[in-house]
Amino acid sequence: MDKQTLLELYSLELGKLLAIAKENTKNEVEFCSLISARTGKCSEGCKYCAQSSYYMTNIPTHPLVETSKVIKVAKEAKANGATRFAIVTSGRGPLDKDMPRFCEMIKEINKLGLKSCASIGLLKDGQAQMLKEAGLVRFHHNINTCRSYHNSITHTHTYDDRLDTIKKVKEAGIELCCGVIIGMGETIEQRVEMALELSQIQPESIPFNILTPIKGTPFENYGDKIDEENILRTAAIFKIANPNSIVRFAGGRKARLTKENMELAVENCIEGILIGNYLTTIGITPEEDIKTLKKLGKNLCV
Repeated sequence: MDKQTLLELYSLELGKLLAIAKENTKNEVEFCSLISARTGKCSEGCKYCAQSSYYMTNIPTHPLVETSKVIKVAKEAKANGATRFAIVTSGRGPLDKDMPRFCEMIKEINKLGLKSCASIGLLKDGQAQMLKEAGLVRFHHNINTCRSYHNSITHTHTYDDRLDTIKKVKEAGIELCCGVIIGMGETIEQRVEMALELSQIQPESIPFNILTPIKGTPFENYGDKIDEENILRTAAIFKIANPNSIVRFAGGRKARLTKENMELAVENCIEGILIGNYLTTIGITPEEDIKTLKKLGKNLCV
């Protein structure tokens, strides 16, 4: 599907657009969850991020947690219906000295019957293979935005740096979770570019984040950069352009969408949900999400 076609679809009456997206949307929704295993003091200058050392956001910070803490939170996630569980850390990428602990965490998550996931930044040569050998099922690494807008959101790494890690993950035979954050000042055309670039990457899962402006970051006043209708339109376009990928609600849905519009998205184009709280913001309880699935006649993936 080309850019012009997607732009034309984007402009359709909303109900028609959602109906087209629904044609490729399964009636089953997958839950995943995460632990912020290291929070804050990040060396990267991403303008949307509360964890960057470049900005004064006053969030609580902590170093890499022990494996026992990861397992405790993973067990709680499984009890809440999650089938996947992610280790998420701040920072440019994993230090060599931390790799054995990440591998230990992965093995323990898998033992619980959960599918392990890691979101630990840019990878160096050999690190993806180490994670694969430890049993890592899926690696999360967003493009965050399209190539044409990437320099507007950070100056400390490039779009190609992100593609390099994606390449390493795929070459190691690890599944890929790769998505974006919308509402960061990009144009409609650039949202379509994101959808197309993801269709070239072909990730198994596409996390769909909506910017939650954080006080102290350069994007703290960006709450008006996208409205609810355009959030829905973008989610639909992502699903249409990526029919074989799970489009997954991630950060920002509670802050940026009404309950009615969240339900519209889940009904028509969302097949995965990151449940519970996020890295530095509060999410929706698993009980609320399960109630929504029942209301919509959707099945929970087990």
